[in-house]
Amino acid sequence: MRRPVKKINKIQPDRVYNSDKLSKFINYIMQSGKKATAQKIIYQALDVIKEKTKNPNPLEIFELALKNTTPLMEVRSRRVGGANYQVPREVRPERKLILSMRWIIEAARAKKGKSICLNLAEEIILASKNEGEAVKKREITHKMAEGNKAFAHFSWGK
Repeated sequence: MRRPVKKINKIQPDRVYNSDKLSKFINYIMQSGKKATAQKIIYQALDVIKEKTKNPNPLEIFELALKNTTPLMEVRSRRVGGANYQVPREVRPERKLILSMRWIIEAARAKKGKSICLNLAEEIILASKNEGEAVKKREITHKMAEGNKAFAHFSWGK
């Protein structure tokens, strides 16, 4: 018998830029349910991006950063005959966005010394130029998938 189809919540677009992706990004950066704080951080970061890049629409740079950090392939662990293999798999579209956002946020949180909104703005700008930690993380993931291409035949079933 098939599993019931999972109900996916429709996310409301954010109030300033009217973007679904930005709203999702706010939810990812939120900690302990403090959405107002997360929104303040994101909007301050977008203001910093607007100042530094002289671009009147920081959402374009945000979208470009997400596109540049989006992985195409990833490796999943698979146990076959008592051995674990890193099997390269194509990333599902929903997961691509999730990983991209997660890597940008992790890179911004890893930086010390400045406030999170400045670190986030800096990481988004770097990612839009195909630089920075989040882009490096995507490259590492692609290299792992490329290196384990020999185990691609184990991807059946899952």
